Amino acid sequence: MKRAGVCYLLPLLLFSIPLFFTPASSQSCSSYKFSSNNVYKSCVDLPVLSSFLHWNFNQSTATADIAFRVTGTSSSRWISWAINPSSTGMVGCQALVAYVGSTGSVHAYTSPINSYRTSMPEGSLSFGVPSISGAFQNGEMTIFAKLQLAAGTTTVNQVWQEGPMNGANPGTHSTSGANMRSMETLSFATGSTPVSGGSSGGGRSGGDDDGDGDDDDGYGSPGSSSSSGSSFFSNRQQKKNVHGLLNAVSWGIMMPLGAIFARHLKVFEGANPAWFYLHITCQGLAYILGIAGWVTGLRLGDEGGETGYHGAIGAILFIGATLQVFALLVRPKPDHKYRFFWNIYHHSIGYTVISLSILNVFKGLQLLNPASVWKQGYIAILIILGLIAAVLEVVTWSIVIKRRRRAAMDPPPKHPSIVGGNGHSDSQLHYGA
Repeated sequence: MKRAGVCYLLPLLLFSIPLFFTPASSQSCSSYKFSSNNVYKSCVDLPVLSSFLHWNFNQSTATADIAFRVTGTSSSRWISWAINPSSTGMVGCQALVAYVGSTGSVHAYTSPINSYRTSMPEGSLSFGVPSISGAFQNGEMTIFAKLQLAAGTTTVNQVWQEGPMNGANPGTHSTSGANMRSMETLSFATGSTPVSGGSSGGGRSGGDDDGDGDDDDGYGSPGSSSSSGSSFFSNRQQKKNVHGLLNAVSWGIMMPLGAIFARHLKVFEGANPAWFYLHITCQGLAYILGIAGWVTGLRLGDEGGETGYHGAIGAILFIGATLQVFALLVRPKPDHKYRFFWNIYHHSIGYTVISLSILNVFKGLQLLNPASVWKQGYIAILIILGLIAAVLEVVTWSIVIKRRRRAAMDPPPKHPSIVGGNGHSDSQLHYGA
């Protein structure tokens, strides 16, 4: 049992090391550094949609230089940040919009929102925007703009959104979950959000005007919204980190490690049935942690954001791993006529799950876009596991070949071969349990 504990504690500790050295930029706007070398004195971690706002504000001239960032997005999504001078609802928003065009460059522009059904066409705003541009890199899209606000303006109703592209135009974003809570009242002067998710009076903030059953206020509706960073799990970025850690350790490390146990340890004398219990212990714990990571991912998906193939692969992994669990319950005896077909099924599903697991960890790292030490650490662990597997593969085949030669030279036994208690002959080489 002590050896079984090592199989999951070691990779967990190895992969947790970068957590203590990861820069705060992956969790907070305060230490984020722009590749363009732009420097902003104030910023806020917005509570939903993986969004951040940075700005410099000159109160005497009522000008604001802002940078609005959305992480974990893709080139098939659009982002928007807006000020609503009259209410907290969608209609009346003066929006900055950005998406990746057909040429691969970011198209950033202004769009006044005058109705509940809009494709956000270009147009002038009620305040000046002397400059606007956008950038997209490593799953992060940013809008840079300079705003000329009305004299005396210090507090605004801010609204932010993200959604899918519909051809060459921004499409309709989700009308539930995080997309309906993406609003706050912001003080440019103090950097605070004095009213979180509430109405600042005057205007309509939601409702179904066209009778279709949907809340037509696509830019958010009134309601409470937890402050960013108030606790460990109230921060969406922290949830992503937990999701990534659980899945990287379970699917991306423990699953391959369990397969190494099954593949290579069984040929050693005295390793039977210990290798079998190490194998099912590692895979069982990986499955439990993997479910926790998968459920965390489902919760993150409900809060909004782009997952692309990452979410689909995660669902496939859950189904494949669950099939493996049920396969263990109907595992035929070694001499059963269907055991050959069961082995093919077990090995095929197992190695498919492991391959997709490693692929999906990299997909997740691309979406999470953490400090490079995370990706480098995972690659280092894979290299170590690969080298261990390669060395054991050579040792395994050398043992098997020697046994086969010795068996060919020795006269055939007059009694049946002894089969291990786990159902495998010690002289055979199998890819799994």
